[in-house]
Order: sequence, then structure tokens, then C-alpha cells
Amino acid sequence: MEQLYGGLDPATNEWNDGIAAILVAEAAKDESLDKHWIMFDGPVDALWIESMNTVLDDNKKLCLNSGAIINLTPHMTMMFEVEDLAVASPATVSRCGMIYMEPEAIGIQPLIQSWMMTLPPSMKLRKTTIPIIEKLFDKYVEPLIHYVRKNCPEPVITVDNNLACSFFRLLDCYMVPYFDTEMKKVSADEVEVFEQIIEGIFIFVATWTLGATTNLDGRIKFNIKLKDVMGKDNKFKHPTQGTVYDYKFNRET
Repeated sequence: MEQLYGGLDPATNEWNDGIAAILVAEAAKDESLDKHWIMFDGPVDALWIESMNTVLDDNKKLCLNSGAIINLTPHMTMMFEVEDLAVASPATVSRCGMIYMEPEAIGIQPLIQSWMMTLPPSMKLRKTTIPIIEKLFDKYVEPLIHYVRKNCPEPVITVDNNLACSFFRLLDCYMVPYFDTEMKKVSADEVEVFEQIIEGIFIFVATWTLGATTNLDGRIKFNIKLKDVMGKDNKFKHPTQGTVYDYKFNRET
């Protein structure tokens, strides 16, 4: 509570404003027409949210224990991004507008777009690199996630965003050599070589992230689906024996 709203310093007996009090005060001082969003991300605690009653009702005032009162302006909005409302009182719920959104409703495109923004700057050396990566996402990630969700049983249930984030984390490992360092600057020729091997990386990463959570029967199904998605003319050949889980990524080839 003291970190959020403020409290007395036991050593000096002086009042120190908390994080929320400082943010609200700074936003209230701004006389421009800019919109101010104050976001609370975390579980709703019955103690600190009840102190927001005067903020959430028609008064729109943050009242602190120090006696200070901060009036919210018409350009300020408070948002609470929470997992559930298990401990929120009816008074709190009735004062807020509720937006409930299933993870499936968001899809994975926002995650893909966010990840694309983290690509090494060297990927911009050639105009063809980023479009190739975007096409590979369309080719592999969404169709395979959809297939896994419908046809491959999971011993431990996941959601689409879990699989996508696992895909990004493993893919990040292969992006490390393409970041400039103090010792080396990535050249356009290196990025050109990357374009030639990126689909092989996608196949390997998809196998061990999107297809890794299913059981043995699901792996057999995933193997058939991935072979179909790869296509007959793919230069990265599907294993003639075994399954795609026997596939090994070789940077040399």
C-alpha cells in the first residue's frame, strides 16, 4: 500500500508519495489535450483497490492518507489488466467497465508483429529478408498451431499463445549471429545466406515447439501434416525414414 499510494517514513516522519500517486499527479498537471493512460497490471487486491473507490466513482479524485487530493482530468483513464476478479468486491466491479477477451480472440498475429520488431537491424540490409520471414510465418506457424489444436492430443494442455511464444524463443537462438557486435558487423552477404537457410530453421523450430507438446500418436499426425505443409518441391527434404522429429538442422547445407 505504501509503495503504491505513499506513506510516512518511520525514520524522518516525512510523507513519501507512492508510484500511483506520482503518476496520477504528473498526468493531472499536464494541461495539454494528450490522453493519459494509467495501467495497473496484476491481481486485484481487496486492500489497494478499495482505496480507488473515490477515483472510480463520479468524484474522480485520488485521496491520499497525507490529506492530499488529486483530481483526475477528463483526459485521464485508469485501466486494470487482471487475470480474474476473484477477490474484487461488487462495489469495485460495478464502478468499472469490464472487457473480457479470450486469448483465442486475439490470435497470434499481434505476437508475430511484436516479434518482428525485435529482428536484428542487419535484416534490413536486404529488402527481401523480412517479407520472406513473414511468408514463412503464414506458411508454417498458424496452420500448424491450428492443426495441433484440432488433431494432436496434449498430455499438458497449452494455448495458442504458449506455442507461439515458444516458437519465438527458440527462433531467437538462431538470430543471435545476425546482431552486430563490437567485434563484428553483419554483412549483406551473411544475410543473403540466412535467407537460403531460414526455411530449414523454421521447420526445425516448428517441430520442437509447435509439435513438441503432443504425445506419440500426435507426433505421427504432426509429421504427416508438416510434410504436407512443406510441399514436394521444398529444398529441405522430409526424412525418408522415421519422422520429422529425426530432422537435424545443418547450417552447412
